[in-house]
Amino acid sequence: MAHAAAKPPALDVSPTHIVATLFYKTDSLHFFPHPDASPHSPTDRLPSASLQSLKDGAAPTDKIEDYPLEPPTPGPNPLDHLYGSYISQSCLTDFFVTLTDMIPGLMEDTIVSRRLECTKLCRVVEVTFPLPSTSAITLETLRRNEAISRFEREWNVEAVFQADTVYRRYKRLAVFDMDSTLIQQEVIDEIATLIGVEDQVSAITAAAMNGELDFEASLRKRCALLKGVPSTVWETLKPRITLNEGVLALIKALKKLGFKTAVLSGGFTPLTGWMGKELGMDYAFANHLVLSEDGQELTGELTGDIVHAQRKKQHVLDIAEKEGLLLDQVVVVGDGANDLPMMSIAGLGVAFHAKPKVQMQAPARLNSKSMLDILYLLGISKEEQEVLLR
Repeated sequence: MAHAAAKPPALDVSPTHIVATLFYKTDSLHFFPHPDASPHSPTDRLPSASLQSLKDGAAPTDKIEDYPLEPPTPGPNPLDHLYGSYISQSCLTDFFVTLTDMIPGLMEDTIVSRRLECTKLCRVVEVTFPLPSTSAITLETLRRNEAISRFEREWNVEAVFQADTVYRRYKRLAVFDMDSTLIQQEVIDEIATLIGVEDQVSAITAAAMNGELDFEASLRKRCALLKGVPSTVWETLKPRITLNEGVLALIKALKKLGFKTAVLSGGFTPLTGWMGKELGMDYAFANHLVLSEDGQELTGELTGDIVHAQRKKQHVLDIAEKEGLLLDQVVVVGDGANDLPMMSIAGLGVAFHAKPKVQMQAPARLNSKSMLDILYLLGISKEEQEVLLR
């Protein structure tokens, strides 16, 4: 089903202004030189702390083969511990200079900054700047620009770029993946541990990652391992499920703002439906496992449509159409490659603590400690968030 909002508009909608939201990464301070921060030969041994600094998406990987572009050129050591472990004025000035150097015609006096979180020291700052009509710069080139990556590494920040349109602040639908996004666990791994088939599941996962199996084939193979498992397994699993930090607060704030919410999972309906109800979600979609005739055991088979990447994308289109919303009014949050298609059609698609390759391909990436930080991407300040959470 085609969504009307997905059709390209007849008019040129190239953004005239861009918003960059800068997050200081307080939970990953690097007191050692970044591995790419000084010249070294391929045989040099890097301190483990330096490699650890890359773990959560800075640059955003320590594996050269994961870079879709050329690796960053060597540069100076991180500057945040010299000028302040926060978004300092020196950091902002350097960002302004970086922008004016890379965007011909951009004047520094046209760049405006707004502090979104400054309880003591600034952790989140919003920067708005115009794109000159003659500029060839796009959101995609900004996100993948080597100078921006260098700035992020030097100042220990993460920059998220969006078009500054009326719909940036006025989203109305939030869609989430479940495993490793809303919750900390991967449900299939939890089941595998519970019934003692971790090795078999790991082998299937490896085959899928090597391209030997597609998502649907690997899912069916995993499900086959569940044959004979008591249907009460879901009740056993529920106490083990842990929400990611900030999820409850984020959903509460979104509800206060009038959002519709949805969870789309490549997992299974018993847990996805339960989690959706626990969080007060308006929609929940996942895969249906077949039960034995007496309802006591899982048969290891699936029924109905498989919730793979394209199905997730279609669910987003269908929900938006049902709610009468434009795709520009949709936020999608996920962590896996099968979330990329639905991220790509949303007004804001966020890879939250995702794998390096997913972070490089996603419209936006966020590796902060709390999912509540997504509100900053909507331009909602810390003070405004506190009002929403009362």
